[in-house]
Amino acid sequence: MSEKTWRVVGLMSGTSLDGLDIALCEFLTSDSIVKSYKIIDSETFQYTFKEKKLLSLMNATAEELAFADFRFGNFCGEQVKRFLEKGLKCDFVSSHGHTVFHQPERGFTCQIGNGAAISAISGLPVVADFRSMDIVLGGQGAPLVPIGDLLLFEEYDYCLNLGGIANISIKQKNDIVAYDVCPVNMVLNELAKEKGLEYDHNGAMAKSGTLDHDLLGKLASLDFYQKQAPKSLGKEYIDQYVFPLIKESNTALEDKLCTMCHHIAFKIAKEVLGENNTARKILVTGGGAFNTFLIELLQQKLKGKCEVVVPDSHLVNFKEALIFAFLGLRRVLNLNNSLKSVTGAMHDSIGGALYGDFSKLNH
Repeated sequence: MSEKTWRVVGLMSGTSLDGLDIALCEFLTSDSIVKSYKIIDSETFQYTFKEKKLLSLMNATAEELAFADFRFGNFCGEQVKRFLEKGLKCDFVSSHGHTVFHQPERGFTCQIGNGAAISAISGLPVVADFRSMDIVLGGQGAPLVPIGDLLLFEEYDYCLNLGGIANISIKQKNDIVAYDVCPVNMVLNELAKEKGLEYDHNGAMAKSGTLDHDLLGKLASLDFYQKQAPKSLGKEYIDQYVFPLIKESNTALEDKLCTMCHHIAFKIAKEVLGENNTARKILVTGGGAFNTFLIELLQQKLKGKCEVVVPDSHLVNFKEALIFAFLGLRRVLNLNNSLKSVTGAMHDSIGGALYGDFSKLNH
């Protein structure tokens, strides 16, 4: 039985544009199976206006996109180098990148943050570009986190991430299905900006608002909710279909926030209560887990049929960075890190491009 300890930096930049999550994770493997794991150290680099402008590329030219790919790769490499200057040791970096386009129905996805740039500047081998292989195999290229939910968080029946977009993993015996549910912070944070805030702290503004039944009905009627899983939701869809509905509403900002929180809680509860299994425990992470009003609404709509667990803030903030470190480890070990049961691809696959010298890791 061969045991090895790996130290991997996981990088995650989410669709809500709040910042770059960096987590140094330690994994103990025995014959390539992870026996234990922990987050050694972590931090979030909050994006300034400069970084947010760099990552706002929906209408960019090809030249601007290529430039941003290298610039953001340089930025990530610099942040990793600075992070490790605390005296931390690391084997390699596993980077999700930042999603600019995600259109699986047209057969493409695009995450910027050039892996070669990260490797050159950090001085470490890098795994990047996790979604392309699955897309080419006919999958959604998302979500990728569920394999981590299945193998690292076995005690939970559901794992819910409330990031820019809500995605849920549903355990079924020894398998898992997962998909995007609805927008969350991508909409809530954008609305909060109208008051000059980065986000609605604890959902206080939303809680002070009144439910707009007309807007709630229009949101519920979006065609995305008629699609069967596997399905994924991108910024393009939200910009084109969700924001116009919200802007058309003449209600106060607080009412829009309140209505959106009700919509999110309703959609998630519908997915959970609609499952014909014995699930009783749901792990909630991502920035939306700090929105106490949203969590209260979710608990109400679940009607006590499922225990909602919000873990310590460390795991809430860095679960996705942890799992991308895990996905990178599986890539290095030549193990599947994308599941057809989740993405709808032709078969399970090993995603991720390698940059730098991995031969020294003696795996």
